[in-house]
Amino acid sequence: MSKKIQAIRGMNDLLPEQSPLWQYFEGQVRTLMQRYGYREIRTPIVEQTALFARSIGEVTDIVEKEMYTFDDRNGDSLTLRPEGTAACVRAAMEHGLLYNQTQRLWYQGAMFRHERPQKGRYRQFHQVGIEAYGMDGPDIDLEVILLSARLWKQLGLYEHVTLELNSLGSPEARGAYRERLVDYFEQHQELLDDDARRRLSSNPLRILDSKNPDMAGMLADAPQLLDHLDAESRAHFETLTARLDAAGIGYRINPRLVRGLDYYSRTVFEWTTEALGSQGTVCAGGRYDGLVEQLGGKPTPAVGFAMGVERLILLLETLELVPAESRRGPDAYLLAIGARAEHAAQLLGERLRDALPSLTLQVHCGGGGFKNQIKKADKSGARLALILGDDEIDQGLLGIKFLREQRDQETLDQQAALDRLAALLA
Repeated sequence: MSKKIQAIRGMNDLLPEQSPLWQYFEGQVRTLMQRYGYREIRTPIVEQTALFARSIGEVTDIVEKEMYTFDDRNGDSLTLRPEGTAACVRAAMEHGLLYNQTQRLWYQGAMFRHERPQKGRYRQFHQVGIEAYGMDGPDIDLEVILLSARLWKQLGLYEHVTLELNSLGSPEARGAYRERLVDYFEQHQELLDDDARRRLSSNPLRILDSKNPDMAGMLADAPQLLDHLDAESRAHFETLTARLDAAGIGYRINPRLVRGLDYYSRTVFEWTTEALGSQGTVCAGGRYDGLVEQLGGKPTPAVGFAMGVERLILLLETLELVPAESRRGPDAYLLAIGARAEHAAQLLGERLRDALPSLTLQVHCGGGGFKNQIKKADKSGARLALILGDDEIDQGLLGIKFLREQRDQETLDQQAALDRLAALLA
Protein backbone atom coordinates (compact mmCIF):
# COMPACT_ATOMS: atom_id res chain seq x y z
CA MET A 1 0.00 0.00 0.00
CA SER A 2 1.49 3.33 -1.06
CA LYS A 3 2.13 6.06 1.50
CA LYS A 4 -0.53 8.73 1.79
CA ILE A 5 0.44 12.14 0.46
CA GLN A 6 -0.27 14.98 2.87
CA ALA A 7 -0.21 18.76 2.59
CA ILE A 8 3.12 20.53 2.99
CA ARG A 9 3.73 21.66 6.57
CA GLY A 10 2.50 25.21 7.04
CA MET A 11 0.37 25.15 3.89
CA ASN A 12 -3.18 24.45 4.98
CA ASP A 13 -6.39 23.33 3.36
CA LEU A 14 -9.43 25.56 3.75
CA LEU A 15 -12.33 23.17 4.39
CA PRO A 16 -15.97 23.77 3.40
CA GLU A 17 -17.08 24.56 6.96
CA GLN A 18 -14.37 27.25 7.18
CA SER A 19 -15.00 28.84 3.77
CA PRO A 20 -18.15 30.82 4.69
CA LEU A 21 -16.24 32.91 7.27
CA TRP A 22 -13.52 33.67 4.70
CA GLN A 23 -16.19 34.56 2.14
CA TYR A 24 -17.84 36.87 4.66
CA PHE A 25 -14.52 38.60 5.39
CA GLU A 26 -13.62 38.90 1.71
CA GLY A 27 -17.07 40.30 0.95
CA GLN A 28 -16.65 42.97 3.62
CA VAL A 29 -13.26 43.90 2.17
CA ARG A 30 -14.45 44.01 -1.43
CA THR A 31 -17.42 46.24 -0.61
CA LEU A 32 -15.24 48.58 1.46
CA MET A 33 -12.63 48.93 -1.29
CA GLN A 34 -15.33 49.84 -3.80
CA ARG A 35 -16.76 52.46 -1.42
CA TYR A 36 -13.35 54.15 -1.17
CA GLY A 37 -12.66 54.00 -4.90
CA TYR A 38 -9.88 51.36 -4.86
CA ARG A 39 -9.63 49.05 -7.89
CA GLU A 40 -8.52 45.43 -7.66
CA ILE A 41 -5.25 44.26 -9.22
CA ARG A 42 -4.15 40.62 -9.46
CA THR A 43 -0.49 39.74 -9.95
CA PRO A 44 1.23 36.37 -10.57
CA ILE A 45 2.23 34.21 -7.63
CA VAL A 46 5.72 33.77 -9.14
CA GLU A 47 8.03 36.71 -9.89
CA GLN A 48 11.69 37.20 -10.71
CA THR A 49 13.79 36.86 -7.56
CA ALA A 50 15.50 40.18 -8.26
CA LEU A 51 12.20 42.01 -7.73
CA PHE A 52 12.12 41.07 -4.06
CA ALA A 53 15.87 41.28 -3.47
CA ARG A 54 15.91 44.86 -4.77
CA SER A 55 12.72 46.02 -3.08
CA ILE A 56 12.60 44.22 0.26
CA GLY A 57 16.37 44.37 0.84
CA GLU A 58 18.96 41.64 0.51
CA VAL A 59 19.87 41.74 4.21
CA THR A 60 16.32 41.27 5.51
CA ASP A 61 15.20 37.98 7.05
CA ILE A 62 12.68 37.53 4.24
CA VAL A 63 15.29 37.54 1.48
CA GLU A 64 18.05 35.86 3.48
CA LYS A 65 16.08 33.00 5.03
CA GLU A 66 12.39 32.87 4.16
CA MET A 67 11.80 33.09 0.40
CA TYR A 68 10.82 30.09 -1.71
CA THR A 69 13.32 30.54 -4.56
CA PHE A 70 14.16 28.15 -7.40
CA ASP A 71 15.69 28.10 -10.88
CA ASP A 72 13.31 27.32 -13.73
CA ARG A 73 14.25 25.30 -16.81
CA ASN A 74 15.71 28.36 -18.49
CA GLY A 75 18.00 28.99 -15.53
CA ASP A 76 16.09 32.07 -14.36
CA SER A 77 15.82 32.57 -10.61
CA LEU A 78 12.15 32.76 -9.63
CA THR A 79 10.45 33.26 -6.26
CA LEU A 80 7.00 32.63 -4.84
CA ARG A 81 5.89 36.10 -3.76
CA PRO A 82 6.54 36.71 -0.04
CA GLU A 83 4.54 39.98 0.00
CA GLY A 84 2.34 41.99 -2.35
CA THR A 85 3.75 45.53 -2.59
CA ALA A 86 6.75 44.85 -4.82
CA ALA A 87 4.64 42.83 -7.29
CA CYS A 88 2.01 45.59 -7.35
CA VAL A 89 4.68 48.23 -8.12
CA ARG A 90 6.16 46.03 -10.84
CA ALA A 91 2.76 45.54 -12.49
CA ALA A 92 1.84 49.23 -12.23
CA MET A 93 5.15 50.26 -13.83
CA GLU A 94 5.01 47.59 -16.54
CA HIS A 95 1.51 48.59 -17.65
CA GLY A 96 1.94 52.36 -17.45
CA LEU A 97 -0.39 52.92 -14.50
CA LEU A 98 1.95 55.39 -12.80
CA TYR A 99 2.62 57.76 -15.69
CA ASN A 100 1.37 61.25 -14.72
CA GLN A 101 -1.57 59.86 -12.76
CA THR A 102 -2.69 58.76 -9.33
CA GLN A 103 -3.80 55.23 -8.56
CA ARG A 104 -5.68 53.54 -5.73
CA LEU A 105 -5.26 49.77 -5.99
CA TRP A 106 -6.01 46.77 -3.80
CA TYR A 107 -5.18 43.08 -3.94
CA GLN A 108 -5.76 39.82 -2.13
CA GLY A 109 -4.06 36.47 -2.46
CA ALA A 110 -1.60 33.89 -1.21
CA MET A 111 1.95 34.76 -0.12
CA PHE A 112 4.77 32.36 0.79
CA ARG A 113 7.53 32.42 3.39
CA HIS A 114 9.59 29.50 4.65
CA GLU A 115 9.43 29.99 8.42
CA ARG A 116 8.45 27.92 11.43
CA PRO A 117 4.67 27.40 11.25
CA GLN A 118 2.66 28.39 14.31
CA LYS A 119 -0.89 29.48 15.02
CA GLY A 120 -1.67 32.52 12.88
CA ARG A 121 1.68 32.28 11.05
CA TYR A 122 1.98 29.90 8.10
CA ARG A 123 4.22 29.19 5.11
CA GLN A 124 1.37 29.82 2.72
CA PHE A 125 -0.67 32.69 4.08
CA HIS A 126 -3.10 35.20 2.65
CA GLN A 127 -3.01 38.97 2.61
CA VAL A 128 -5.27 41.83 1.66
CA GLY A 129 -3.41 45.00 0.77
CA ILE A 130 -3.91 48.45 -0.68
CA GLU A 131 -1.42 50.65 -2.52
CA ALA A 132 -1.95 54.32 -3.41
CA TYR A 133 0.43 56.05 -5.85
CA GLY A 134 1.15 59.61 -6.91
CA MET A 135 0.04 61.43 -3.73
CA ASP A 136 2.65 62.76 -1.31
CA GLY A 137 0.58 64.55 1.35
CA PRO A 138 -0.54 63.26 4.73
CA ASP A 139 -4.14 63.20 3.44
CA ILE A 140 -3.62 59.87 1.65
CA ASP A 141 -1.79 58.46 4.70
CA LEU A 142 -4.88 59.41 6.69
CA GLU A 143 -7.20 57.78 4.15
CA VAL A 144 -5.55 54.36 4.26
CA ILE A 145 -5.67 54.41 8.06
CA LEU A 146 -9.32 55.53 8.08
CA LEU A 147 -10.16 52.76 5.61
CA SER A 148 -8.58 50.12 7.84
CA ALA A 149 -10.33 51.57 10.91
CA ARG A 150 -13.68 51.36 9.14
CA LEU A 151 -13.06 47.69 8.37
CA TRP A 152 -12.37 46.98 12.06
CA LYS A 153 -15.63 48.73 12.95
CA GLN A 154 -17.57 46.71 10.39
CA LEU A 155 -16.12 43.46 11.76
CA GLY A 156 -16.65 44.43 15.41
CA LEU A 157 -12.89 44.51 16.03
CA TYR A 158 -12.25 48.22 16.57
CA GLU A 159 -12.30 48.01 20.39
CA HIS A 160 -9.82 45.12 20.29
CA VAL A 161 -7.04 46.67 18.16
CA THR A 162 -4.57 49.51 18.74
CA LEU A 163 -3.04 51.79 16.13
CA GLU A 164 0.72 52.31 16.57
CA LEU A 165 2.43 55.12 14.63
CA ASN A 166 5.93 56.32 13.88
CA SER A 167 7.80 58.28 11.22
CA LEU A 168 11.03 57.10 9.60
CA GLY A 169 11.69 60.52 8.07
CA SER A 170 13.55 61.09 4.82
CA PRO A 171 16.33 58.74 3.67
CA GLU A 172 18.88 61.47 4.42
CA ALA A 173 17.65 62.06 7.97
CA ARG A 174 17.40 58.33 8.56
CA GLY A 175 20.98 57.88 7.31
CA ALA A 176 22.27 60.40 9.87
CA TYR A 177 20.20 58.76 12.60
CA ARG A 178 21.52 55.36 11.56
CA GLU A 179 25.10 56.48 12.24
CA ARG A 180 24.19 57.74 15.71
CA LEU A 181 22.28 54.54 16.46
CA VAL A 182 25.23 52.37 15.43
CA ASP A 183 27.51 54.41 17.71
CA TYR A 184 25.09 53.83 20.59
CA PHE A 185 24.84 50.09 19.98
CA GLU A 186 28.63 49.75 19.69
CA GLN A 187 28.89 51.28 23.16
CA HIS A 188 26.62 48.47 24.43
CA GLN A 189 28.02 45.53 22.46
CA GLU A 190 27.94 43.29 25.52
CA LEU A 191 24.13 43.61 25.70
CA LEU A 192 23.47 42.73 22.04
CA ASP A 193 22.29 39.24 21.18
CA ASP A 194 23.64 37.35 18.17
CA ASP A 195 20.85 38.55 15.89
CA ALA A 196 21.45 42.19 16.86
CA ARG A 197 25.21 41.87 16.28
CA ARG A 198 24.53 40.47 12.83
CA ARG A 199 22.21 43.38 12.01
CA LEU A 200 24.52 46.05 13.41
CA SER A 201 26.36 46.53 10.13
CA SER A 202 23.53 45.67 7.75
CA ASN A 203 20.19 46.85 9.17
CA PRO A 204 20.63 48.45 12.63
CA LEU A 205 17.14 49.99 12.73
CA ARG A 206 15.69 46.48 12.90
CA ILE A 207 17.45 45.98 16.24
CA LEU A 208 14.94 48.45 17.69
CA ASP A 209 12.17 45.95 16.89
CA SER A 210 13.80 43.16 18.93
CA LYS A 211 11.55 41.31 21.37
CA ASN A 212 14.51 40.09 23.48
CA PRO A 213 13.66 41.08 27.09
CA ASP A 214 17.36 41.17 28.01
CA MET A 215 17.82 44.08 25.60
CA ALA A 216 14.67 45.99 26.60
CA GLY A 217 16.32 48.47 28.95
CA MET A 218 19.15 49.26 26.54
CA LEU A 219 16.69 49.74 23.65
CA ALA A 220 14.48 52.02 25.74
CA ASP A 221 17.43 54.39 26.20
CA ALA A 222 18.47 54.32 22.53
CA PRO A 223 18.27 57.53 20.48
CA GLN A 224 14.80 57.98 18.99
CA LEU A 225 14.24 58.55 15.31
CA LEU A 226 11.45 61.05 15.99
CA ASP A 227 14.06 63.34 17.54
CA HIS A 228 16.09 63.30 14.31
CA LEU A 229 13.41 63.94 11.69
CA ASP A 230 13.94 66.49 8.95
CA ALA A 231 11.58 69.48 9.10
CA GLU A 232 9.39 68.34 6.19
CA SER A 233 8.87 64.85 7.62
CA ARG A 234 8.10 66.30 11.05
CA ALA A 235 5.43 68.59 9.56
CA HIS A 236 3.99 65.64 7.60
CA PHE A 237 3.76 63.53 10.75
CA GLU A 238 2.28 66.30 12.90
CA THR A 239 -0.40 67.00 10.27
CA LEU A 240 -1.28 63.30 10.12
CA THR A 241 -1.63 62.96 13.90
CA ALA A 242 -3.70 66.16 14.10
CA ARG A 243 -6.10 64.82 11.46
CA LEU A 244 -6.33 61.46 13.23
CA ASP A 245 -7.26 63.37 16.38
CA ALA A 246 -9.92 65.28 14.47
CA ALA A 247 -11.30 62.00 13.05
CA GLY A 248 -11.49 60.45 16.51
CA ILE A 249 -9.01 57.67 15.73
CA GLY A 250 -6.95 56.77 18.78
CA TYR A 251 -3.28 55.88 18.37
CA ARG A 252 -0.04 55.32 20.24
CA ILE A 253 3.26 56.76 19.00
CA ASN A 254 5.80 53.93 19.07
CA PRO A 255 9.33 55.27 18.44
CA ARG A 256 10.65 51.72 18.04
CA LEU A 257 8.28 50.88 15.18
CA VAL A 258 10.51 50.60 12.10
CA ARG A 259 8.88 47.86 9.97
CA GLY A 260 10.92 45.01 8.52
CA LEU A 261 11.25 46.06 4.89
CA ASP A 262 13.82 48.47 3.47
CA TYR A 263 11.47 50.48 1.27
CA TYR A 264 9.57 52.42 3.96
CA SER A 265 9.96 56.18 4.60
CA ARG A 266 8.08 58.72 6.70
CA THR A 267 4.79 57.29 8.02
CA VAL A 268 4.79 53.70 9.30
CA PHE A 269 1.95 52.12 11.27
CA GLU A 270 0.65 48.87 12.67
CA TRP A 271 -2.69 47.73 14.04
CA THR A 272 -2.00 45.34 16.92
CA THR A 273 -4.08 43.25 19.30
CA GLU A 274 -3.40 41.56 22.64
CA ALA A 275 -5.92 38.79 21.94
CA LEU A 276 -3.56 36.61 19.87
CA GLY A 277 -0.50 36.38 22.10
CA SER A 278 2.80 36.90 20.30
CA GLN A 279 1.11 37.15 16.90
CA GLY A 280 -0.25 40.59 17.73
CA THR A 281 0.10 42.50 14.44
CA VAL A 282 -2.94 42.14 12.18
CA CYS A 283 -2.25 44.99 9.72
CA ALA A 284 0.88 46.97 8.91
CA GLY A 285 1.99 49.51 6.37
CA GLY A 286 3.25 52.97 5.67
CA ARG A 287 4.78 55.24 3.06
CA TYR A 288 7.41 54.00 0.59
CA ASP A 289 8.19 56.97 -1.64
CA GLY A 290 11.49 55.57 -2.96
CA LEU A 291 10.43 52.11 -4.09
CA VAL A 292 9.21 52.91 -7.61
CA GLU A 293 12.48 54.69 -8.41
CA GLN A 294 14.41 51.86 -6.75
CA LEU A 295 12.78 49.43 -9.20
CA GLY A 296 13.63 51.55 -12.25
CA GLY A 297 10.68 53.94 -12.48
CA LYS A 298 10.35 57.66 -12.00
CA PRO A 299 10.17 59.00 -8.43
CA THR A 300 6.61 58.29 -7.25
CA PRO A 301 5.16 58.83 -3.78
CA ALA A 302 3.31 55.78 -2.47
CA VAL A 303 1.61 54.49 0.66
CA GLY A 304 -0.21 51.28 1.54
CA PHE A 305 -0.76 48.45 3.99
CA ALA A 306 -1.19 44.69 4.14
CA MET A 307 -3.30 42.68 6.56
CA GLY A 308 -2.99 39.00 7.37
CA VAL A 309 -6.25 37.21 6.64
CA GLU A 310 -5.50 34.12 8.76
CA ARG A 311 -4.78 36.27 11.82
CA LEU A 312 -7.94 38.31 11.35
CA ILE A 313 -10.05 35.16 10.92
CA LEU A 314 -8.41 33.76 14.09
CA LEU A 315 -9.14 37.04 15.89
CA LEU A 316 -12.81 36.91 14.91
CA GLU A 317 -13.03 33.34 16.18
CA THR A 318 -11.10 34.06 19.39
CA LEU A 319 -13.34 37.00 20.26
CA GLU A 320 -16.47 35.06 19.20
CA LEU A 321 -17.34 37.69 16.61
CA VAL A 322 -18.14 35.21 13.83
CA PRO A 323 -21.39 36.51 12.29
CA ALA A 324 -24.38 34.22 12.01
CA GLU A 325 -24.55 34.66 8.22
CA SER A 326 -21.14 33.01 7.86
CA ARG A 327 -22.48 29.83 9.50
CA ARG A 328 -25.76 29.66 7.61
CA GLY A 329 -26.58 26.67 5.43
CA PRO A 330 -28.87 26.69 2.39
CA ASP A 331 -32.36 28.18 2.68
CA ALA A 332 -33.95 24.86 1.80
CA TYR A 333 -33.17 21.18 1.26
CA LEU A 334 -35.43 19.35 -1.21
CA LEU A 335 -36.15 15.72 -0.27
CA ALA A 336 -36.99 13.21 -3.03
CA ILE A 337 -38.93 10.25 -1.61
CA GLY A 338 -39.49 7.53 -4.19
CA ALA A 339 -38.28 6.63 -7.68
CA ARG A 340 -40.44 9.13 -9.56
CA ALA A 341 -39.64 11.89 -7.05
CA GLU A 342 -35.88 11.52 -7.66
CA HIS A 343 -36.29 12.65 -11.24
CA ALA A 344 -39.03 15.18 -10.55
CA ALA A 345 -37.07 16.82 -7.69
CA GLN A 346 -34.24 17.89 -9.97
CA LEU A 347 -36.66 19.55 -12.40
CA LEU A 348 -38.60 21.17 -9.56
CA GLY A 349 -35.36 22.44 -8.08
CA GLU A 350 -34.50 24.21 -11.34
CA ARG A 351 -37.98 25.78 -11.51
CA LEU A 352 -37.63 27.04 -7.95
CA ARG A 353 -34.21 28.54 -8.71
CA ASP A 354 -35.60 30.21 -11.83
CA ALA A 355 -38.55 31.71 -9.95
CA LEU A 356 -36.59 32.70 -6.81
CA PRO A 357 -33.07 33.85 -7.80
CA SER A 358 -32.14 34.58 -4.16
CA LEU A 359 -33.07 31.06 -3.00
CA THR A 360 -30.19 28.81 -1.95
CA LEU A 361 -31.43 25.28 -2.48
CA GLN A 362 -29.81 21.87 -2.12
CA VAL A 363 -31.59 18.95 -3.84
CA HIS A 364 -31.06 15.54 -2.30
CA CYS A 365 -29.16 13.01 -4.40
CA GLY A 366 -28.23 9.43 -3.63
CA GLY A 367 -31.56 7.86 -2.66
CA GLY A 368 -32.57 6.66 0.79
CA GLY A 369 -35.73 6.80 2.85
CA PHE A 370 -37.42 9.74 4.51
CA LYS A 371 -35.61 9.33 7.86
CA ASN A 372 -32.21 9.24 6.19
CA GLN A 373 -32.95 12.24 4.00
CA ILE A 374 -34.37 14.40 6.80
CA LYS A 375 -31.17 13.79 8.80
CA LYS A 376 -29.13 15.03 5.86
CA ALA A 377 -31.41 18.04 5.49
CA ASP A 378 -30.86 18.90 9.14
CA LYS A 379 -27.09 18.38 8.87
CA SER A 380 -26.93 20.73 5.87
CA GLY A 381 -27.97 23.61 8.11
CA ALA A 382 -31.00 24.39 5.97
CA ARG A 383 -33.87 26.34 7.48
CA LEU A 384 -36.51 24.40 5.56
CA ALA A 385 -37.00 20.87 4.25
CA LEU A 386 -39.09 20.68 1.08
CA ILE A 387 -40.75 17.27 0.78
CA LEU A 388 -41.57 15.76 -2.60
CA GLY A 389 -42.80 12.16 -2.70
CA ASP A 390 -44.81 10.16 -5.23
CA ASP A 391 -48.08 11.19 -3.52
CA GLU A 392 -47.12 14.87 -3.76
CA ILE A 393 -46.31 14.42 -7.45
CA ASP A 394 -49.71 12.86 -8.14
CA GLN A 395 -51.52 15.71 -6.37
CA GLY A 396 -49.24 18.59 -7.49
CA LEU A 397 -48.24 19.34 -3.87
CA LEU A 398 -45.06 20.20 -1.96
CA GLY A 399 -44.43 19.82 1.77
CA ILE A 400 -42.61 22.53 3.77
CA LYS A 401 -41.08 21.42 7.07
CA PHE A 402 -39.46 23.96 9.40
CA LEU A 403 -36.15 22.60 10.68
CA ARG A 404 -35.10 25.48 12.98
CA GLU A 405 -38.48 26.60 14.34
CA GLN A 406 -41.34 24.98 16.27
CA ARG A 407 -43.95 25.37 13.54
CA ASP A 408 -46.38 22.94 11.94
CA GLN A 409 -45.47 21.36 8.62
CA GLU A 410 -47.34 22.85 5.66
CA THR A 411 -48.43 21.06 2.50
CA LEU A 412 -49.43 23.33 -0.39
CA ASP A 413 -49.98 23.11 -4.10
CA GLN A 414 -46.71 23.88 -5.87
CA GLN A 415 -47.61 27.43 -6.94
CA ALA A 416 -48.79 28.29 -3.43
CA ALA A 417 -45.62 26.68 -2.06
CA LEU A 418 -43.58 28.92 -4.38
CA ASP A 419 -45.39 32.02 -3.06
CA ARG A 420 -44.88 30.80 0.51
CA LEU A 421 -41.15 30.35 -0.07
CA ALA A 422 -40.91 33.85 -1.52
CA ALA A 423 -42.60 35.23 1.58
CA LEU A 424 -40.32 33.25 3.91
CA LEU A 425 -37.22 34.45 2.07
CA ALA A 426 -38.40 38.05 2.34
